[in-house]
Amino acid sequence: MGKVLRRTALMLFAAFSVAAAAADSRVPLPDLPRARHQVSATQGCVEPTEVMRKNHMKFLLHQRDDTVHEGVRTKKHSLVECINCHSSDDRDGKPIAINAPDQFCQSCHAYAGVQMDCFQCHATKPGS
Repeated sequence: MGKVLRRTALMLFAAFSVAAAAADSRVPLPDLPRARHQVSATQGCVEPTEVMRKNHMKFLLHQRDDTVHEGVRTKKHSLVECINCHSSDDRDGKPIAINAPDQFCQSCHAYAGVQMDCFQCHATKPGS
């Protein structure tokens, strides 16, 4: 009986060791630059954070369709407003491209392994 208990204990120890090693090898979440503005005292973005993380592309595509096909221009989910709020400045106070390494868009997309094509056409800095 002692051998069975020792074998079980060793198997459990090995399983926990593998799980702990796997948890330590995860890619760390990106450290996102803070937004320039907040919608309200309780909410930072135009939608709650979890909603934006999951659905921002749907919002952008819907906004694009409304703008391009219908001529409707609103600010709530516009890419321009996203850039105005989420871009950072360098030490000289000049805007950094939002898709530059370690910037808002690029840091999340790199983490998720998703390529962006928005900025092949759209400006990457406020007022550009």
